[in-house]
Amino acid sequence: MADYYELLGLSHDADLEEIKKRYRKLAFKYHPDRNEGSKEAEELFKQVTEAYEVLRDPEKRSMYDRYGEQGLKGSAGPGGMGGFDFSDAIEIFMRDFGGFSGLEDFLGASGARTQRTASRKGKTIRMQVSLTLPEVAHGVKKTLRVSILGECEPCGGSGAKSGTKPVVCPGCGGAGEERHVQRSVLGQFVSVQPCQNCHGEGRIIQDLCNACRGEGRTRGDTEIEIEVPAGVTAENFLTLRGRGNVGPRGGPRGDLVVLLEIEDDPRFSRDGSDIFHELPITFSQAALGDEVQVPTIEGAAQVTIPAGIQSGDHLNLKELGLPDLNGHVRGDQIIRVVVWTPTDLNAQQEEALGSLRGVEALAPEQIRRRTHRGFWSRVKEAFTGG
Repeated sequence: MADYYELLGLSHDADLEEIKKRYRKLAFKYHPDRNEGSKEAEELFKQVTEAYEVLRDPEKRSMYDRYGEQGLKGSAGPGGMGGFDFSDAIEIFMRDFGGFSGLEDFLGASGARTQRTASRKGKTIRMQVSLTLPEVAHGVKKTLRVSILGECEPCGGSGAKSGTKPVVCPGCGGAGEERHVQRSVLGQFVSVQPCQNCHGEGRIIQDLCNACRGEGRTRGDTEIEIEVPAGVTAENFLTLRGRGNVGPRGGPRGDLVVLLEIEDDPRFSRDGSDIFHELPITFSQAALGDEVQVPTIEGAAQVTIPAGIQSGDHLNLKELGLPDLNGHVRGDQIIRVVVWTPTDLNAQQEEALGSLRGVEALAPEQIRRRTHRGFWSRVKEAFTGG
């Protein structure tokens, strides 16, 4: 895919008005209805529309400027899973420019039919998938069982009884719309409304299919495999283009949007690509040091506790956190040490601690931390939510 700015002939500092103006000009130029159905024109129409849909949205444009097309993965619209097809391009074109007067004369009658086809697109299906932190760390393939409206087999999606076909609406002659002319002292006003007889479809089914009752679609369960990339968050979602419900009576399929939910893991808290683990230790471990095992996403890891560590100090396990969604950098696992104070001592423990009190030094007025204040603030916020 060419650079989006080059496709539209724009500079990187172009404003929204310039983007809309340039896209409108190119979209009319490459629209298939003005190019006798040329596949080359259809592809160019799709490409300039995809570029427009990204650059018109400040958030998508920012991601594209920073990371290119890779930065758009996992988002809705262009760059989401399943790609960007011609029906998406038509829907976007009609959404933003379908209201211009003279559009039908400009595109011809087939342009009006294209608009009606886009309007019958099946509804988007939304579903939720839960992920564990190890799945977030490495990415995962999951198989989803989804209830979807698919094409009715007996009627082939037409909605008409087997052996029959829909007929052209006598009310609108297949146009799918009615024009009403009103005259007043100010002049002549023309209003266009969907045909009341065929509800804007341009055809009428005289004998309904017994299986779908004229809908042209029936519901059934199907399995869909999705691939979740590593490093996702609950703010990300996957869009599978054309994998949702089929539209009524031959309309194109809608999309399937998969919302991601990250399961809570009592061992860790997360801050971006870094994860945090709280490690309680005893007085003697803090004073004398020790070797302990701690949980990580990859399994248990051996950690050295240095002698004299203070409660609240942290230890870093490099690159044992989560990967960055838009790159190859992996975060750290940060271990926050908490010195545990026993509350229920037996006689032997009281005697031992009494002997220690007789020889230990007084606590300093201020304890020097092993980390600087800025980073400690991040650690504190991760555990307190502050």
